[in-house]
Amino acid sequence: MFVAYSALAAEEMFELPTTELPTSEFSTSELHKSELATSGPPIVRTHIPTLVEVVRFSGDIRLCGEKIPFTDPEVRERLEKEMMLAVWNRPQVMLWLKRAHRWFPHIESVLKQEKLPLDLKYLPIVESALLSYGESPKGAVGYWQFIKSTGQRYGLRIDSNVDERRNMFRATQAACRYLKDLYSQFGSYLLAMSAYNMGEYGLSKSMERQDTRDFFSLYLPLETQRYILKMVAVKLIMSNPEAYGFLLEPQDLYPVFTFSEIKLSTESVVPLSIIAKACELPFKTIKDYNPQLRGYDLEKGTTTLLVPEGKHKDFQKKFASLYKTLAKKQLSSTKYHVVKSGESLSAIARKYDISLYTLQKLNKPSKRHIIHPGDKLRVQ
Repeated sequence: MFVAYSALAAEEMFELPTTELPTSEFSTSELHKSELATSGPPIVRTHIPTLVEVVRFSGDIRLCGEKIPFTDPEVRERLEKEMMLAVWNRPQVMLWLKRAHRWFPHIESVLKQEKLPLDLKYLPIVESALLSYGESPKGAVGYWQFIKSTGQRYGLRIDSNVDERRNMFRATQAACRYLKDLYSQFGSYLLAMSAYNMGEYGLSKSMERQDTRDFFSLYLPLETQRYILKMVAVKLIMSNPEAYGFLLEPQDLYPVFTFSEIKLSTESVVPLSIIAKACELPFKTIKDYNPQLRGYDLEKGTTTLLVPEGKHKDFQKKFASLYKTLAKKQLSSTKYHVVKSGESLSAIARKYDISLYTLQKLNKPSKRHIIHPGDKLRVQ
């Protein structure tokens, strides 16, 4: 699975510096003198805890309502490792916090609708660092890192034109359905998340062979053993970032993702650049708001796309005009080739100086790409 933060060698771990600046512990007169001595605004002390302070756990630590036995020496050691690695990677944590402000409202909304623990919002942090383009060596893709078969099982469209694993809204809905099924099967969210990481079959076999249902007593693949404790570390840091030296003001965070929808029905393939032009937007913005779209074109049929808030106004009128012009241009420039005996798709593509992919896309032949003499193929 895609790992949100990288490991650091033990030799690289050392205490972070503390910035010594005036604080409220000064008397009023001393603080006033300090302010008079500088021309800028009052300075506030920022404390960045040492790694030793970071792993001084106390109180009751829970994830999805299930207790984490950090007083157990073995569990504590594993949790300390994940906490130190996460806190030490300060740029990555800053990006988590910034992106979370953009996406957590949407994720929390779906979790509430599905009556799932809100702690599950930290799962895509561990999986993808809240990035749509993350892809693991095993082929897991998107915010929630679905492999193709599981994504399709839970209703995601994954083909040459669309990959909904990269769509935050569709992928979150699918992930929630999957996690609900896993919880029903295992009766524990710690086990459900473990199965999400390693697969339900593998977890079931491990539990059966080891005769235990306790996550912390199971001997699992190292990645899965770390997975839950990474989640705990992410929750501890993100639920109280100030305690770990991450002091972000509202203006430091990325804005909540807002959008408008546009719906369109077409009888032919449409370049996304035409849609962008109708919205008065760059091509890149259309791709950024709809990361599930692959390539440069939108297939024919009915589609709903997201655009920046307010950019849907007058879209239909502008698009209708552009689409009409496009249709006329395509009609006037369309050329066909009649297949002769012995010809192949690649030979025809070379003849008209186009790629085999373009030829196939223009004609959408059968999966076996079989052509026969007399077939009429579009070549432009």
